[in-house]
Amino acid sequence: MEQRRAGFGIAYDAGLVPALKRDHADLVKLYGAIGDCAQQGDFQQVPQMLMAFKVHLEGHLIAENVRFYNYVENAMQGDSDSTALVRSFRREMNAIARGVVDFVKKYQLSTFDQQAREEFMADYKTVYGLLAQRIEREEASLYPLYMPT
Repeated sequence: MEQRRAGFGIAYDAGLVPALKRDHADLVKLYGAIGDCAQQGDFQQVPQMLMAFKVHLEGHLIAENVRFYNYVENAMQGDSDSTALVRSFRREMNAIARGVVDFVKKYQLSTFDQQAREEFMADYKTVYGLLAQRIEREEASLYPLYMPT
């Protein structure tokens, strides 16, 4: 069932938040598989897997930006606290996304020497921590704001 707000082109979609949560689960699974390969010393697949992760993350972020954030910001006009929360989440995610892109670019290597392997594992754990914390906060604090108007 679609509902529209006057002058607002993005309709509420009851399936959006479940789809975004499925994306989160898929992203965590894919990221975990990258870590598993690295832990086993199989770095040959890592660059390609990182690119697949980046593409999936970018698709998720586009959906979130266009369909979620725009809808919620418009629906919450007049509620300055909620709007500020949504905008801070959006800014933070943009910074995290830039960090992930930099991480992916850094490890587009044809070979991983010992130093690159060690750096990768340290960076991998840092990025994982950021993503896990962000996903948890989005699902607990942000996604509940998405409601029909």
